Amino acid sequence: MREIIMSAMRPTGKLHLGHYLGVIQNWVKLQDKYECYFGVADWHALTTKYDNTENLRQDCREVIMDWLASGIDPDKSVLYIQSLIPEIAELNIYLGMITPESWVEKDPTLKDMVKILREKESNAQQLNYGLLGYPVLMSADIMIFNADAIPVGIDQVAHIEITRDIAKRFNNLYKTDFFKEAKPLLNNCSLICGLDGNKMGKSFNNDIKISDTEEITAKKIMTAITDRSRIKKTDLGHPDECEVAFKYWQIFGDEHDISVVRNECEQGLRGCADCKRQLGCIINEKFKSIRERRKYYEENPEIVDEIIKSGTAKARIKAQQVLSKVRDLIGMY
Repeated sequence: MREIIMSAMRPTGKLHLGHYLGVIQNWVKLQDKYECYFGVADWHALTTKYDNTENLRQDCREVIMDWLASGIDPDKSVLYIQSLIPEIAELNIYLGMITPESWVEKDPTLKDMVKILREKESNAQQLNYGLLGYPVLMSADIMIFNADAIPVGIDQVAHIEITRDIAKRFNNLYKTDFFKEAKPLLNNCSLICGLDGNKMGKSFNNDIKISDTEEITAKKIMTAITDRSRIKKTDLGHPDECEVAFKYWQIFGDEHDISVVRNECEQGLRGCADCKRQLGCIINEKFKSIRERRKYYEENPEIVDEIIKSGTAKARIKAQQVLSKVRDLIGMY
């Protein structure tokens, strides 16, 4: 029997290249080795966007379409919408009852969320009850499938420690070994910065979306920051000081391309504008087939609906099995 992995994304709408390189590309590989549950975490979206839900349903669909286009196979992986699995909410209640307040307050996931909010909002009321319970709900997401492992980057390992602690506490309290202590499954995926050199993100307006057209991609690439010391094409360049464009070459170019770009830049034979035009072509070629598949799903929404319906049904079967055991162990009616 294959080990179970679970992972989820908040529905932020159309995904960008950072999502593809940092998460989805890894999921595609994992689905051939593990029993995979990939969810769109729409309840988690409400912890910070409870007053901005008019696009929530469509945002969930956008995420699913990007997954499918990028190679997540619904015949290999279970794709579902979090809020369509009520068992997660019930498990969240039980886990909330046994989780000490101090664990939640110290959890890095919550601290990160609060920090981001405070950078964007001055209104202290944004720290709502749902947000404070974020770490427990995250644990319920994982434990409802009794996952063996969670695919994460090295910087996210600490975020699943509370889930391991809650699983251990549940087992100790109810004298069982039912819940697994999900281990981190480290990925070695490429990380990509935004066009301005900062973290890539929709809210920063510095991203390239998986679904962007070739024209939009080419236009966006031309805004990427390069070597700030260069003024003319003939100025000798410093690829390692090129803040964005050369980093993109190192991700999307092959060994030969990278070598040519480096040499021509250092010798003043390659201008930044020409360099970025060629880079745009490389990225567009990389995502050509993915964008064609996404267009197919956009034009056939009934297929997307059926995948969500089928995936949710599969996820609920597993969730109901786990919850039934939990209710029995606790002693619920």
